[in-house]
Formats: sequence, C-alpha cells, structure tokens
Amino acid sequence: MLRKGVTESFGAAVATLSSAQLTDTVIHRSKRMILDTLGVGLLGTRTSVFNKTLMYSQLFHSKERSCVWGKSDVTLPPLFAAFVNGIAVHSMDFDDTWHPATHPSGAVLPALLALAEMLPIRPSGLDLLLAFNVGIEVQGRLLRFSEEAYNIPKRFHPPTVVGVMGSAASSSKLLGLSPAQCSHALAIAASSAGAPLANTTTQTKPLHAGNAARRGLEAAQLASMGVKGNPAILDLPSGFGVYYTDYSPTPMTGSGGFRWILEDQDVAIKSIPAHLAMHWVVDAALAARAKLERSVGNFDLDSIKHVTLRVPPSRYIDCPAPTTEHQARHSFQFNACSALLDNKVTVASFGEEQIKRLALKELLSKVTVETPEDNQPSFDQMYCEVVIETKQGLWSTNKCDTFYGHWRKPLTQEDLVEKFRANASTALCLEGVDGLIDVIGNMEAAAECSPLTSYLTMARSPCELLYMTTL
Repeated sequence: MLRKGVTESFGAAVATLSSAQLTDTVIHRSKRMILDTLGVGLLGTRTSVFNKTLMYSQLFHSKERSCVWGKSDVTLPPLFAAFVNGIAVHSMDFDDTWHPATHPSGAVLPALLALAEMLPIRPSGLDLLLAFNVGIEVQGRLLRFSEEAYNIPKRFHPPTVVGVMGSAASSSKLLGLSPAQCSHALAIAASSAGAPLANTTTQTKPLHAGNAARRGLEAAQLASMGVKGNPAILDLPSGFGVYYTDYSPTPMTGSGGFRWILEDQDVAIKSIPAHLAMHWVVDAALAARAKLERSVGNFDLDSIKHVTLRVPPSRYIDCPAPTTEHQARHSFQFNACSALLDNKVTVASFGEEQIKRLALKELLSKVTVETPEDNQPSFDQMYCEVVIETKQGLWSTNKCDTFYGHWRKPLTQEDLVEKFRANASTALCLEGVDGLIDVIGNMEAAAECSPLTSYLTMARSPCELLYMTTL
C-alpha cells in the first residue's frame, strides 16, 4: 500500500474524522474555548477597530447573510461576518492562546458560525463541535512541524499562518467536502497566509484573526466549486514550509490510533486583555507588591526607587513607553507598572486616560528589563520575575512561572463563566448571556446550532447601553 503524502493525509483526515471520535475531555475543553471566544468577541464589538471594519464591510452585499455578534439589526455576507467577528475576538488580545504559540479559536469559530447560517440544513451542535475541533487540530499539527514554533514568534504572527489553515479545514468539514477538496482548500488557504510582526502593536493585529477566518472560509468555498491548488502544499519546502526554516511535516491519520492534541494540551484562557506573556509579569508584580505591603504595612508608590523585570527575550513585547492601547497590551513594562500602581490590571487599564497618567509614566521611568539566559522564550518554559527596590533600602521579589489561566493551571469553570458574563453583558441582554451559557453547556446534545445565532444577536437596548457608558 502506497504511503499517503502529508497534504493528502490531512485532506483525508479532515473529511473522515467523525463526532464519535470526540472524547469527553475534548468536548469539555472545546466548549470552554467556544464560550470564552464568544465572550471576548462580544466585548470586542465595542472597540474602534471593530466599528471601522464593520463600516467597511457594510459596503458589500450578497443574497446570503450572516449575523454580526452583539447586533440585532446588522447582517453581512458570510465572508465579511467571519471577518468582523474574527476582528472582534482579537481586538483586545483577550482570546485564548495555545502552545506552540497561536490563538486557535478566533480563526475558526467566526468562520463556522457564519457558514452555518448559510447552509440549507443547519448543523447540529455536535456537527459544530466536530468542525471546530478539526480546525483546532489542524493548527496544532502544523505548529508541531517546526521547533521554531514552540518559542515566542520572531518573524510572523502565527494565527495568520496556521489560523487560516484551521479555518479552511473546519469550513471544509462543515461543508462536507471530499478528501481531495479538503486538500485543495488547504492549498488555497496557504496562499492567504502570513503577516509580519511589525503590525502586532497596531490596530492591524486584530485583522489577522479576521482575515484568517474569512480567507479560510473562502478557500473552502472555492474548493467546493472546483478550484484547485498544489496537492502537495504541506509536503514541500516551497509550500507551507516557507514559514519555518526547520519544517519537518508528517502525515495525519484520522482513523486507527488517532488522538486529538487538545486531549493532552489544553489552552490558556486569559484573565486580562493583553499579550499572553503579560500574564506572568502581572502575577509577579502583584505578588511582589503584596509582599512589600505586608512588610511595611502599606504601599507607597513614591517610595519605589527602582523596578527590575526579568523576562524572556522578545523585541515585540518589550515596549518601554507605550502611547496606544495596542502597544500597552504588548509591554512588559506597562503591565508590571499598572499592576504595581493599581493593584490590578483590567479591561479599563488600557484606556487612553490610564496610559497617559503621570504617575504611570514616572514609574515606567524607573524600570529596567533584563533577559536572563535561563529564561526561555517559550510559553511553556518562560518565567517573569519582578524586583522592587525602595528608597528606604527594602527589596521585594516575586517570580511567576505559571500564571492562573495557563494550560498547567486552568481557570475554574466558575471563573470562566464569570469572565464570559462580564464580557458578553457589555453587548447582550441578560437573556442572551444566559442563553449562550446554556446552549454551549449542552452543545453536544443540540439538534441544531440556530439558537446560538439567536442569543448572539440579543443586543442590549439603547437605554441599557447608555446606562453602561455612564457607569
């Protein structure tokens, strides 16, 4: 029997994986990912970048329409619904992160929900879970073809490379494409992959998730119409291998011996809307502040002489004087100082007024960043250490190697639901929030996924929104 090529094996696995192969662990973890993704996406509909791209997307028209999350009166062509909802998910860098590094859910879920609305027969909850996990699995497999992928990225933003492939795979699964068509969808998607890290501290970064969702869905639709790409796109150094200098692909089997990566590798679910590495430095800063407060009886910001941050090497998350929210979300210095100043970091911490505070700027001027040789630039091995030196000669130090929310220390279900409620309630009425929690909690038993759309569009009334903005 001839051995299948890598691309052919992926196409076959995408087409043949069945819901019977979903384990309890994978179903549980993926439902948590879906709930969290919808929550941060709904919160993201309040951002400037979302509103600008929504205005742009409304210029396009088609007979087929899909919902915009958190909007009761706005629909878009499915490709653009996937685009803007994906942007909303990543607009605050609040979405889940995997290892090797990528944001897996934001590239997949917006495409699937937009596609589900245009299908003549609405998929079941289990169908949606299967397609979602196929998209997550493809991303995980591709990331494991390179040792480079295990470290904090240096050249490109991973969701733009593996995310579009995951979106294509999940969309192909929901469309019921043949193995050959699934392979071609991956090949088509590969030509829409990639984005430089230089844009990660700008409003363009959220577009990375939106483009991945949109272009992956588009690739699957084109493949369904007979468009073909290179049938060995995953096999070749000149194919998907262009993104990694140490690319070493292996076939994927969807039959005997198959095991989901999500079974063994959970995701990190964030508690603050910032780059994942910021969670280590915030936890360390809060603990160092608490130690100092216990030793002196209070915390006097003016008494701080110097702050040292020991972090892994990474240029794009070393921003000593951020002036925008997107720079602040990628700044070890900003996040550590915000934690020290306010004894917390929240969604509000990244507002313009907070960033411009004189007290914050003064504290930032006292920060030095060190990159110890033993601190690996890997989300699985890194640590952050915060050292506070006071004018009175006191020292307080704390080192964090696993923050709460990391895949080694996951959020409790109670805290995950609390995060979802806080985020989703900024856009939805109470019935919509509760409805989504219930539908997702029982998704594997749902005859069809239409209720998701219904609850996602139960927007708050204008009076409720006005009340929230005045709080």
